[in-house]
Amino acid sequence: EDTLCGGSKPPRSFRAEMQALKHLQLRSYNRVFGVGARHLSTTKEYDCVVIGAGPGGYVAAVKAGQLGMKTACIDKRGPAGGTCLNVGCIPSKALLNASHHYHMAAHDFKKHGITVEGLGIDVGQMMKAKEKAIKGLTGGIEGTLFKKSKVDYMKGWGKITGPNEITVDMNEGGTETIKAKNIIIATGSDSAKIPGVEIDEKSIVTSTGALEFTEVPKKLIVIGAGVIGLEMGSVWGRLGTEVTVVEFLDRITPGVDQEIAKQFQTILSRKQKLMKFKLGTKVLGASLTADGVQLTVAPSKGGDEEILEADKVLVSIGRVPFLEGLGLENVGIEMDGRIIKTNDHLQTNLPHIYAIGDAIKGPMLAHKAEEEGIAAVEHMAGLGGHVNYEAIPNVIYTHPELATVGKNEQELKEAGIEYNKGVFPFMANSRARTIDDADGMVKVLACKKTDRLLGVHMLGPNAGEMIHEAVVGMEYGASSEDLARTCHAHPTLSEAVKEACMATYDKPIHI
Repeated sequence: EDTLCGGSKPPRSFRAEMQALKHLQLRSYNRVFGVGARHLSTTKEYDCVVIGAGPGGYVAAVKAGQLGMKTACIDKRGPAGGTCLNVGCIPSKALLNASHHYHMAAHDFKKHGITVEGLGIDVGQMMKAKEKAIKGLTGGIEGTLFKKSKVDYMKGWGKITGPNEITVDMNEGGTETIKAKNIIIATGSDSAKIPGVEIDEKSIVTSTGALEFTEVPKKLIVIGAGVIGLEMGSVWGRLGTEVTVVEFLDRITPGVDQEIAKQFQTILSRKQKLMKFKLGTKVLGASLTADGVQLTVAPSKGGDEEILEADKVLVSIGRVPFLEGLGLENVGIEMDGRIIKTNDHLQTNLPHIYAIGDAIKGPMLAHKAEEEGIAAVEHMAGLGGHVNYEAIPNVIYTHPELATVGKNEQELKEAGIEYNKGVFPFMANSRARTIDDADGMVKVLACKKTDRLLGVHMLGPNAGEMIHEAVVGMEYGASSEDLARTCHAHPTLSEAVKEACMATYDKPIHI
């Protein structure tokens, strides 16, 4: 409790001094490691080699290049960006945006005095727009960011074959062996599987297949009421699909504050009628039929089996680290279950080999991996390197959006931490009422003794953008009163954050 409420962050003056030392330390790094020096060996030698070109990997490679390290980045996929840019975060947001436009035109425009005739859906064009976004971003990594930072991009399968050696089976054929003073493992994750449910990415799909449907399914069953399931369920539900979400637990969005999660479920199911929920239900198996898929389910706590039918089934029960064929056993990398064991500096038991992102502990988030990539590179360069895991936001990009940072109310209760709570509904926010988008609320949790922010949870329009006020506040140890006494422009949605903070340490004005 003392750490959460009192804070262990160095004072800002200390941080400034650390920043001022960076250039001096980097010179020392260059002298010690000989950055940019020529090598007589025919085997290419690098100061830093990153395995994986996802958000964590490519950011780490760019940072290493910026610091003057001779750097290589290896990825089998070819187009850089990993799962996030190619078959995850980016394409899903493109479809979420397109489907939201359609849903608004079909259901909301009329009440704003806008009439639309001949409204239709062109799934092919939606997919083209999605692909345009993907190619522009992935191409920018290789064509601009890597070139600017002088990063060698190797398209192939990288395997650690020695403490400082990596063998790459090149996509274009042949094998190349390179040497590395430092190695960063950033291989990401893969979709978790369910026994008895065989994925073919056509009828029974992961998020990858759900991003490639060529037509709007009549019925879609989503297994798992987490981020991926609710986002993809929203995409196709807005376009007219009958969506049923099957969840093993008795609630949706595990890990999200329960008060927020309950309101979220109500909005998606009862108000928007985008999806139905079968909670407390386990999946026993699936079989293909002439009309689609039959899913066998039963109550999680025991009971009679039930058959559900759909055109498509999306398996979205989470993700697992992707570490197969990496050669970790060749150098004795220690594991912690299914993840790589690392210290506070992201080092494995071999100090020159680092691991970041989905390969290690913590939430599987692209931005968390990015922060770790930069921290790992800065540490190997002698520049410190640190990630504040208490100030990492998490966002679900449905509508309304759900965004959180820090501890939820259940976690504080379990830890025995006394706290104050402030809640402010968007229904009482003038901007939300003006745009007729007032579902949801902002919830603030602060230490009862010190008023330091412990957690902020938002459900509402643009929550994924507004959460960063709270993130910055928590990063610098702000109190709820600090945010409450900060002037917010009127009328804005962000005023709901101010009012929720006022409700935490004192009283709000507009409720």
